[in-house]
Amino acid sequence: MAPELAFEDFAPGRVFDLGTVVVDREEMVAFARRFDPQPFHVDEQAGKESVFGALAASGWFTAGLWMRTYVDAVLTRAAALGSPGGEEIAWPAPVFAGDELRASMEVVEARVSRSRPTMGLVKLRGWMHRGDEVVFRSTFTGMFGTRERVAPS
Repeated sequence: MAPELAFEDFAPGRVFDLGTVVVDREEMVAFARRFDPQPFHVDEQAGKESVFGALAASGWFTAGLWMRTYVDAVLTRAAALGSPGGEEIAWPAPVFAGDELRASMEVVEARVSRSRPTMGLVKLRGWMHRGDEVVFRSTFTGMFGTRERVAPS
């Protein structure tokens, strides 16, 4: 079955609503214990005494939450071919257990690959918001098959 989204569907300016996620405390702490065991991510009291004022999620956990929304809302429906990397990742505000985060993604640029004309390179900017406050942003390149690649004649 052909994917619903191909390179041609990623026009600059298009915004994808990726949905919302509520931060689960147990998941947040389990992730931090395994991958980012800084005291303010794993210990309630250390979090209270930190610049965050409470137990805060690891930025990498927040990035993982965004990635999950991107996979669920876009990549599972797309002719996705991976990513060569990105240019920016930022956590301008802390994330806490119980926060409801809204995820989105904007297409910044899109071009067909010169060396592989059945593949497009798409510069994407991802966001997560808690209300009006940005808690995560990332700019990266996604690779997507063209309609020709998905359904050759």
